[in-house]
Amino acid sequence: MQYRQLGDSGIEVSEICLGSWLTYGVGVDDSAGRECLDAAFDAGINFIDTANVYGRGAAESFLGEALKSRARDSYILATKVFFPMSDSDRGLSAAQIAKQIDASLTRLQTDYVDLYQCHRYDPETPLEETMAALSEVVRSGKARAIGFSEWAPENIEAALALCPPNVKFVSSQPQYSLLYRRAEAKVIPISIANGIGQIVWSPLAMGVLSGKYLPGTPLPEGSRASGEDAHFMGRYLAEPVLEAVQKLRPLAEQAGCSMAQLAVAWLLAQPGMTSVIIGASRASQVRDNAAASGLAIDPALLNEAAAILEGVRIS
Repeated sequence: MQYRQLGDSGIEVSEICLGSWLTYGVGVDDSAGRECLDAAFDAGINFIDTANVYGRGAAESFLGEALKSRARDSYILATKVFFPMSDSDRGLSAAQIAKQIDASLTRLQTDYVDLYQCHRYDPETPLEETMAALSEVVRSGKARAIGFSEWAPENIEAALALCPPNVKFVSSQPQYSLLYRRAEAKVIPISIANGIGQIVWSPLAMGVLSGKYLPGTPLPEGSRASGEDAHFMGRYLAEPVLEAVQKLRPLAEQAGCSMAQLAVAWLLAQPGMTSVIIGASRASQVRDNAAASGLAIDPALLNEAAAILEGVRIS
């Protein structure tokens, strides 16, 4: 496992981050979740990402129990705030940030998180209020650093203009993959210029880039596309996309890796990348994705992979 600095925070994280959306505390039983965590630590992963809204606190509660026996300084823990936790609790107001960070810390059974992230932008709260509240979280010792997920470029720049006196963002969490590259246009360049590292979610395009969805064949039983999460997949399951993805298989074989590892390695080779969030319901998935860190793949081969998918990119 290789490690990188999280923006200009001085926090060192593994190139692979274990995520918990739709998995721990919700869709995966606790014993399998613990096996995934153990596999992650065994592989050298020290970075774990969650959010208060995942299972309405269930993911954080699972992690709190599963991690409490480990030394707190042996892992980097990130969570998020914004989405509704009740009919009245949502957003990035000062009151909500103060309330939700304490609730997250209680569920996570820790005194602090390493990274506290705005899960989305809140247009109903003045940005000045949000940034001041996040800064108080850091200054009070409840978080070491702050970040954002899926903010528009103009919102990022406006937040940066408020620092100092406020604490500056050190991370961005965009959707980014060989099939979804919207962040390249503005978010990543702004981030690079301001010491903000990218923590990528959906690196396998909801699993499509693993190659398990074959064109012209029924969806695999038990897969995300055949279950309750199918609505997240949309255009990724279009036949032209699936056909193009299968053209990556010979490239992965040439590189001596799985298709999933090829997709993750491509991301880690892009400018501004810090870490790639993987989702896993089985320990074997953790090990396979973790092995993408440090892979020495010919840049020309990675460029060829991008070229193959250029015409079917979702964004």
